[in-house]
Amino acid sequence: MTTTIQKYSQQASWAKAIAKPASEFPLTQLSKISGQIPENLKGSLYRNGPARLERGEFHVGHWFDGDGAILAVHFAEGLARATYRYVQTEGYLEEERADKLIYGNYGMTATGAWWQRFGKSSKNVANISVLALPDKLLALWEGGLPHALDLETLETYGLENLEGLENRLPYSAHPKRDPKTGEIFNFGVSYGKNATLNIYRSDRTGKLLKKSQTNLQGLSMVHDFVLAGDYLIFCVPPLRMNVFPVLLNLKSYSESLQWKPQEGTEILVFNRHNLELVSRSNAEPWFQWHFGNGYGDRDGNLVFDLVRYPDFMTNQYLKEIASGKTTTKAKGTLWQMRLNPTTGEFLESSQLCDRGSEFPIVAPSQVGQTARYTYLSIHRPDAVINQELFGAIARYDNQTHTLTEANLGTNRYPMEPIFAPDPSNPDNGYVITVVFDGDRECLEVWVFDSDRLEQEPVCRLALPSIVPMGFHGTWR
Repeated sequence: MTTTIQKYSQQASWAKAIAKPASEFPLTQLSKISGQIPENLKGSLYRNGPARLERGEFHVGHWFDGDGAILAVHFAEGLARATYRYVQTEGYLEEERADKLIYGNYGMTATGAWWQRFGKSSKNVANISVLALPDKLLALWEGGLPHALDLETLETYGLENLEGLENRLPYSAHPKRDPKTGEIFNFGVSYGKNATLNIYRSDRTGKLLKKSQTNLQGLSMVHDFVLAGDYLIFCVPPLRMNVFPVLLNLKSYSESLQWKPQEGTEILVFNRHNLELVSRSNAEPWFQWHFGNGYGDRDGNLVFDLVRYPDFMTNQYLKEIASGKTTTKAKGTLWQMRLNPTTGEFLESSQLCDRGSEFPIVAPSQVGQTARYTYLSIHRPDAVINQELFGAIARYDNQTHTLTEANLGTNRYPMEPIFAPDPSNPDNGYVITVVFDGDRECLEVWVFDSDRLEQEPVCRLALPSIVPMGFHGTWR
């Protein structure tokens, strides 16, 4: 159910960024605060996230429930222009006209009495991530089809089925693009008597080429996967959903999930070419939202990185973010795992860094291959983890096992780092993050040299209004 709005005045500095619904702005040339935009930085940064957490007197139930809005920053010829627009989903437009919350979502049920909620579907909020295709931008969500938008203006075209997806099949928010072939891999979990893992292989334009289906051992949730050489790896956490209250709109999806560590983590390895299941096994329990990267080693084993949590308390912490005040401690750390793809047996698992972190990425040219550097969001050394959002970005060196940190200063909150390759050398380039300054209550775009993350940014750009902290982005 929805809850009344909580006040943000005495809460954490980061809460000012989500204290009220964000305002759109048209294509605007950005002013430089410091430095110069590199001449070889040519392309577009896209970011997605929940921009509206309230309507009227009611507040959403979870941070994941907010209506999605896209930030686009276009770089060319030493200049930058930006625009910010809500994704015009059917549910967003209906609630905009009514000026009230109507639909349920991940952490809330639909409004009204139980008999009014019966049979009412969830709203596709299009708020998690983006996928840039040659002719359109996709705004991605977990539970349904993506929405297609104009790459320049962010005008919403409507739902996109990628020439082959059925309306009932979800297209998840974490596609992987092979840098050599351009192929795009993704998945979606559909629920019925069983949870079904649907896997998709598409060409570089997004057109669906092949799909497969595999039943999971329980009604769990899968948020991400990893491309590792010739394989796709899924680690399915020991979550179990009581599906009937969700179908009847008596409970939200989030409320119906239970942590069952005795079930263990289910590991599924697929051949990336024919999407057939290669191995299926069980391991010790853990939870992860995001993977970093994966590759095949010289022995034919698979190595992959992820941010690992001991349990599912991260869900409660993320729910609290929407209220502007967090109290639950949920620390995820960067781990590396090695497994035999044929048997699914884990050969090694180790924690790489003990700092609380999230959103690990590598350069796009190294996805699915060996990568020396992993970039990620990280807590400041002095942060009280259960009260703060990430206050820095960092680079982990997989050869020297050292961490290089870009400390942005107190009360500054960077979003997920995005790697923008140098066209002449795709393994090098720039790391771009969008930073909320809680003291000055403004938003900036910071561009770092990927090899000099600990130094001052190459440039800082001022955005015309506050864009709330979001989830994921991409570079095109």
